[in-house]
Amino acid sequence: MRTLLSVLFASVIACTSVAGEPLLSQGIGASKCGDLAADIKPAEGLFNQVNLMLYAWVQGYVSAANVALLEYDSKHIDMTDLDASRVLSMILDYCKANPDKRPGNALDAFIKTAKKSKAQWKTGTVEWDE
Repeated sequence: MRTLLSVLFASVIACTSVAGEPLLSQGIGASKCGDLAADIKPAEGLFNQVNLMLYAWVQGYVSAANVALLEYDSKHIDMTDLDASRVLSMILDYCKANPDKRPGNALDAFIKTAKKSKAQWKTGTVEWDE
């Protein structure tokens, strides 16, 4: 885990210098699909810095969505099938078809249609407010 975090941190630094100002100032999720699509290289897997950053961002986005889903309806999405290959292909396909949108729009569509499983969850478990 520590190695993955080190690689991710190094990749973020490298991405900001390779991909330019938008990733540095806004983050990958705020990038327009038209700008991002050219940098996604599924064949390179997580060895590609943009791929790694995108994959980590997607994992966080869907994890956050799971917390919201659990709080709302005690359901969640099983993230097991969201491997790097599937994530990169899903975002790339969406971005090619929707260059004016953002990668979060692809994930919103995925979350809406993904199979959700019921979990034992007590609403109000997450207390972010004092």
